Amino acid sequence: MGELAPYAVNATNSRGRSVAEDAPQGRNEFQRDRDRIIHSNAFRRLEYKTQVFVNHEGDLFRTRLTHSLEVAQIARSIARRLHLNEDLAEAISLAHDLGHTPFGHAGQDALNTCMNPYGGFEHNLQSLRVVDVLEERYAEFDGLNLCFETREGILKHCSAENARQLGELGERFLKNLRPSLEAQVANLADEIAYNNHDVDDGLRSGLITLDQLAEVPLVAAHLLKVKNAYPGLPERRVVHETVRRMINTLVTDLICQSEHNIHTNKIASLEDVRQAPALITYSPSTGEQQRELKAFLRNWLYRHFRVLRMSAKSQRILSDLFSVFMADNRLLPPQYQRQLESDRARAVSDYIAGMTDRYAIREYRRIFAVEEAPLQV
Repeated sequence: MGELAPYAVNATNSRGRSVAEDAPQGRNEFQRDRDRIIHSNAFRRLEYKTQVFVNHEGDLFRTRLTHSLEVAQIARSIARRLHLNEDLAEAISLAHDLGHTPFGHAGQDALNTCMNPYGGFEHNLQSLRVVDVLEERYAEFDGLNLCFETREGILKHCSAENARQLGELGERFLKNLRPSLEAQVANLADEIAYNNHDVDDGLRSGLITLDQLAEVPLVAAHLLKVKNAYPGLPERRVVHETVRRMINTLVTDLICQSEHNIHTNKIASLEDVRQAPALITYSPSTGEQQRELKAFLRNWLYRHFRVLRMSAKSQRILSDLFSVFMADNRLLPPQYQRQLESDRARAVSDYIAGMTDRYAIREYRRIFAVEEAPLQV
């Protein structure tokens, strides 16, 4: 990591940890955060939580784990070019999906519906809850005791009601302030990764076609160049070549526009960053192309009848699990039963949100399936 810009987060302007600790040896504070995230139970579970396709539908589709690694790679590349703190951008990227439910957004919607009478469910808040409370690894504190800036970057969205309960961490939502540039980089790297890799997964699944994608301006320009440059190239290579060029275009545009924004707004310190409008952005034309790609994926992939069928099954699984655990908390594992006295619904929600896709399916079968007894001879 090269010399940091004066508006980057560093050891001198960090707000530190909730519980004071001795400085790490051989690594900096944000490398320590990254390492704690990677070694957490929640991070390992991301291997079996999905993006769009349920885990058992294929080994080559993205999971939350592979997605998080891809986000971290993109975020580090952008942060390096902008002379920001790469380690912080990486830590935020690796942690941003720790609170996601099984079954992607369908699972989140189902759990939010179940939790509506009890304060709702939002995966960004749940990711923060994981690193602040739920991870049980250290003798002196609950959670991972991450630095303020890492926790701030994890919390991309927050209602005013929830922000008021978060103290210093929620202030920016109430005062209309911005998070660090590293957090802004991680947010846009997330968007770049999931849009472009959902294109790849959608094509692999056969739910969308290259002919359909050729109508999307961001895809069309690169697809045409690849086909002209490499006639007869097998389709899988055409797809990979097109997607990698799309990612490069978006990253390059983001860097150039963000440099322009920083210069135009005369940003000289971290406090300037917090007072300014969002600084990590695409150019207007590229931003519009990215929105067109998102609209295409929403209409042709996320709303495909096969995806919607699986989403309906997923929502039924989580809704039924929530109902049965609320009705009879003795069915919960012992460690979650200990939470029941303080907040029964949140204990059930924590248990379900922490499940992987395949664990949720197995738990559903264990509770609801009635296996026929073998014949006695």
